[in-house]
Amino acid sequence: MSISRRDVLIGGAGLAAGAALPLAPAVAQANIEKGATLRVLRPTKFVDPDQAIFNENTEAFTKATGVPVRVDYAGWEDLRPQTAVTANTGAGPDIVVGWADDPHIFSDKLIDLTPIAEELGKKYGGWYPIAEKYGKKDKTNQWISIPMGASGAPAVYRESWVKEAGFDTFPKDLDGFLKLCRKLKEQGHPAGFALGNAVGDGNAFCNWLVWTHGGYMVDENNKVAINSKETIEALKYAKALYETFIPGTLSWLDISNNKALTAGEIGVTQNGVSLYFSIKNSKDEKTAAIGKDLNHATMPVGPFGRPSEPALIINAMAFKHTKFPNAAKEYLRFMMEKEQYDKWLTGCYGYWTQPLKGFAESKVWSSDPKIVVYRDTWERALWSGYKGAINEAAGTVNAEYVVVQMVASVCAGQATPEEAAAEAERRAKRYYRT
Repeated sequence: MSISRRDVLIGGAGLAAGAALPLAPAVAQANIEKGATLRVLRPTKFVDPDQAIFNENTEAFTKATGVPVRVDYAGWEDLRPQTAVTANTGAGPDIVVGWADDPHIFSDKLIDLTPIAEELGKKYGGWYPIAEKYGKKDKTNQWISIPMGASGAPAVYRESWVKEAGFDTFPKDLDGFLKLCRKLKEQGHPAGFALGNAVGDGNAFCNWLVWTHGGYMVDENNKVAINSKETIEALKYAKALYETFIPGTLSWLDISNNKALTAGEIGVTQNGVSLYFSIKNSKDEKTAAIGKDLNHATMPVGPFGRPSEPALIINAMAFKHTKFPNAAKEYLRFMMEKEQYDKWLTGCYGYWTQPLKGFAESKVWSSDPKIVVYRDTWERALWSGYKGAINEAAGTVNAEYVVVQMVASVCAGQATPEEAAAEAERRAKRYYRT
């Protein structure tokens, strides 16, 4: 995400929800190295309270331990390259709150976080299975990262326009969805889904598209399987759906659909909860009125037979090059404890949904019925590289936007579905050596 996303949502509600700093839980100060300091790198805010409350919780850690912590915020598209530089040079931040797959790309450079993860799991109702999959090194029980949150990707739509198109509820199947999008375009309210190299929205739409048709990047043995009849059917559907889109989506990044929906230019897209709250809480009356007309629904289900939306996951890792591994581990544990985590979860309006099951009872999920769909993000989510392992190959294929560019090439008319699937297979085999 570009740096311009920093100011998408400016609201006081989240800050109010987390304004009071509660007493922090006991901190294992005896294990923290004398004179320890920490540097943390994480993605820039998409909702203002995200950064504000994260900083407050960090300050609470410093107050409890005496360990100064510097938090730097990187633009969304910049975070992955900066993580790679840190890993490859053995210098820079002690902790990176990176993207989903990144710890698996650099697993040999990371501190073992198993004791912390197991402690948190026992204390807070266990980890969701997908969170556990993202946290553990492939085929082991060793935790190499702490999944901190996931931004869901359901459909965000204008209720009145959907009803004007002849639909009482948002379609649950692919045929109904295509009919809705065609009708919306006829009425001047086209759909809009990112087809550019967008970390969140591009991957979300294109992975959903392939998965819901029953396609997958690799099989259970990590053998590349993207070139399949299911993928080709997905690409044919993508081409038909693309004809209902507003012009320009081939170059859309993560901010683009936000701007289009806020401006009333599109009737449906796919996004995190932040888009709803940014519009709903706008000081501009016209924009706020759009917020009252918005709602959310799971993306339609195809032959796969179950919801298959991706999740944009932030996954924290501590590097072996840190001089203060105990302080780093304690910081991550502290940030996931209820006193800090629930304040962050609630203050962010549920934007980064909980990886630990116990936080599903947070009051944020009863605060607005229109956001409940986000509560179960971890329940619905699949992983990039599905059906295979989350490993270096899966992370690299995702970082190279292999699936996104496959879909985009068909929509742009640059390749047939068969040609695009074959090219995606060729590219993926560069990284999967099985």
